[in-house]
Amino acid sequence: MKRVLVTGAAGFLGSHISERFLNENFKVLGMDNFITGSTYNVAILSKHQNFEFIEHDVSNFIKVEGEIDYILHFASPASPIDYLKIPIQTLKVGSLGTHNLLGLAKAKKSVILVASTSEVYGDPLVHPQKENYFGNVNPIGPRGVYDEAKRFQEAITMAYHRFHKLDTKIVRIFNTYGPRMRLNDGRVLPAFIGQALRGEDLTIFGDGKQTRSFCYVDDLINGIFKLLFSNYNLPINIGNPNEITINDFAKEILKLTNSDQKIIYKPLPENDPLKRKPDIELANTILNWNPKIQREEGLKLTYDYFCSLTKEQLYKKDHQNFKSYNKF
Repeated sequence: MKRVLVTGAAGFLGSHISERFLNENFKVLGMDNFITGSTYNVAILSKHQNFEFIEHDVSNFIKVEGEIDYILHFASPASPIDYLKIPIQTLKVGSLGTHNLLGLAKAKKSVILVASTSEVYGDPLVHPQKENYFGNVNPIGPRGVYDEAKRFQEAITMAYHRFHKLDTKIVRIFNTYGPRMRLNDGRVLPAFIGQALRGEDLTIFGDGKQTRSFCYVDDLINGIFKLLFSNYNLPINIGNPNEITINDFAKEILKLTNSDQKIIYKPLPENDPLKRKPDIELANTILNWNPKIQREEGLKLTYDYFCSLTKEQLYKKDHQNFKSYNKF
């Protein structure tokens, strides 16, 4: 039985990719330090007999006994509310963590896939965004800690591929949603649904004309799975190109939740992208992948998940205060 190491296994995407491999009869070793991950997600995975878990920060040296056939590096804060509070840890997991995992892949002769992001394109001047676009990123802005961590991650991954002949994959993930998202992670979809469920007005930052393209998590995982087992080594976009303005998206959430709250507007944060839409021609051509789940269906599944949360979870404002992580 093949064995897979998934970092960030306690997170939203990491838990879903771990579950997919378990369902495909792989042994899965999950790794996470719970800086933004959830013990709830690990509890779900632990019901599988082929799942084992190590609590560890991948920014530190990684020692794993036995063979590892595949490594999927998903460990990283992924929402602005997190990486603005823990900027150094965000940079470290994208740089030191990636270096450690590439070294492990080299030692174990593993295939490694790293989770990059559409944020490598920054606030794009090209629309939609193709993989050959170099981006428009402010490296010293508040968001730069995440954008540049991921850009460095891609650079060192390609260096290991070219210099050490390591079999590497890079997925550029666009906005993704679905069950197990943190309600309080600051991203627009859980923020809107949480506000609607609590009877609060929906908050839009900026004028609401900015766009996003939302991909349901099952579609994303299918694309990642296809990429891992492909022969393609350059970065590839995985996302849903069905673009929508934030204004229209807020109206969809109000309709979905049968809410009559108002929409209020606040200033747009610095360097927040105004456009986001993937060009997925490469994924379609090379991986024979296209998203299947329409936004209406995916939102209903996600809304049902959020409705299942306890009142305490619904009103919890902060994931954690990160004090124990801000010493270094």
